[in-house]
Amino acid sequence: MRVYVPLTLPALAEAYGTGALGDGPFLAYAVTPALRGWYLSDDLEELEYAALGRAALASLRLLAADPGAPRRRVVVAVEVSDDTASADPDRSADPAALGEVRVAGAVRLARAAAVHVDAADAETDVAAAADALAAADGGDDEAQSTVDGAEDHELLWYATQEIPHLVG
Repeated sequence: MRVYVPLTLPALAEAYGTGALGDGPFLAYAVTPALRGWYLSDDLEELEYAALGRAALASLRLLAADPGAPRRRVVVAVEVSDDTASADPDRSADPAALGEVRVAGAVRLARAAAVHVDAADAETDVAAAADALAAADGGDDEAQSTVDGAEDHELLWYATQEIPHLVG
């Protein structure tokens, strides 16, 4: 199963240094039954893109909690065994938890398929979105528009061999 792990650049640097994405359990996103039902598509690529988008939003939440991190969203796509990741059935109906899974154990960074990171020119919009996130969560439409502005930036795809250049 492919899962999408939201991170920040400092967290990616830590994962690169330790060789592991986390000790588990940790939050990731995947194509879950709830995500399939919400997205109304059978196209696996579209569903994986939706899961990636959910992880990008989670990365934005991590940035909002870490004002010292560079304002670039980071998502690592990694392969895990199907029995390692599970969705919480109590949260499956919650729109905020669409695609959310818990990965049970440590995952080696070597299992990563790719890394997705914002381009440097997205930093201003991502910073504004991170600052507006709490207000958007509270129902502020203008703040939600600012958060949506970060989503206008496509995450760039990087091979895992490029991680040293991303965190260097």
